[in-house]
Amino acid sequence: MAETSATTETGEPASRPRESSWKYIGPGIVVAATGVGAGDLVATLIAGSKFGYTLMWAAVIGCVVKISLAEAAGRWHLATGRTLFDGWRSIGPWTTVYFAIYVVVWGFIYGATAMSSSALPIVALFPDGPGLKFWAIVTGLTGLAFVWFNRYAVFEKVMTVLIGIMFVVVVYVAVRVVPDAGASFAGLLPVLPDGSLLYTLGLIGGVGGTITMAAYGYWVNAKGWGNSSWMKVMRLDNRVAYITTGIFVVAMLIVGAELLHASQIALTSGDRGLIDLGKVLEDRFGSATATLFLVGFFAASFSSLIGVWHGVSLMFADFVERFRAPSAADASGKEHAGPAVVDRQQRSLPFRAYLLWLTFPPMTLLWLDEPFGLVIAYGVLGAFFMPFLALTLLWLLNSSRTPREWRNGRLSNGMLALAGLLFIVLCVQQVRELPW
Repeated sequence: MAETSATTETGEPASRPRESSWKYIGPGIVVAATGVGAGDLVATLIAGSKFGYTLMWAAVIGCVVKISLAEAAGRWHLATGRTLFDGWRSIGPWTTVYFAIYVVVWGFIYGATAMSSSALPIVALFPDGPGLKFWAIVTGLTGLAFVWFNRYAVFEKVMTVLIGIMFVVVVYVAVRVVPDAGASFAGLLPVLPDGSLLYTLGLIGGVGGTITMAAYGYWVNAKGWGNSSWMKVMRLDNRVAYITTGIFVVAMLIVGAELLHASQIALTSGDRGLIDLGKVLEDRFGSATATLFLVGFFAASFSSLIGVWHGVSLMFADFVERFRAPSAADASGKEHAGPAVVDRQQRSLPFRAYLLWLTFPPMTLLWLDEPFGLVIAYGVLGAFFMPFLALTLLWLLNSSRTPREWRNGRLSNGMLALAGLLFIVLCVQQVRELPW
């Protein structure tokens, strides 16, 4: 089993078993904040507005699926002392080709999507100020500067603040609309109303499910968790994060059901739907609630932006390092898991090159004057990645690459297989819906 010489924040050797404790929680909060973007919140709102509380059960199942998937990614890093890309590369060269193409194309589209999404609530808050393109560029440059000049510890603290704002705002709005407790509990019974299949699949697989789930293991290492002695801590961290995500989803379903379903109010698709909701909230509860909601909207969008700027850039730096010196990567298993390697990668040329790729080339897409359509394109590209992640984790964690003690059991295999099947169906459906 891989070991490291890293120490904890208290100076204890990392090889000693760790008791799960709330004080360690962090990487899970980061991955949850990154994965839940404005587009996810709109999709959940629309599901609530169309079907009320009926699909509450799908949100709960989705939370369990995400816990299983992120746990598998974190378990690979801790059990083997190897990064996820190192595991992918051991499966075959096709994974390197796939990831190289995917991360370049996805990054170009996501960069514009994230900047537009972060700019929307600012424009709504300051309608007499500069336009969407200006604020989109400002948010992109702000994210670039923040990630460029800060290390993981500061990054985690800022992400925790942003997810705290998201949590307070979403739950506050859900409480203000006065949820129907009886209907909420009834919604936990699996029911599929006519026309709800795609919304159900989206709730289970869409919210919080992006490439950043693969970055979870890298953030675990950046935190200083370097081997299997941290497994209990990682699992608590992961569960807390996705239970929090589940509360977001349930709260947005409540808002959709109570505020929109009964009144038959339709939202615009994409991030602009949250602007529509802000106007509904202003009419119903006043400008203070609407303003608070827009602040929460910004926190959701900007946390996703800086999360991707950091996490996917870290994955890209690891990809380049493994591609350049595969034999050295194989021989240095002990080094992979430590925060020292992550810190080195954060200062590396590939890390900063990908940061620039996420920021500047996508700005050209802002002049298409249809930034909200980019949310759809990003969702389609994201759908290709999630089946890849689920099925390769299933492969890696059932093979001799993983120490026997930490290989998948029946439950893990079942959940990863379910996730893989679900994401394949979502991927096919999203591709079919493209305006060919």
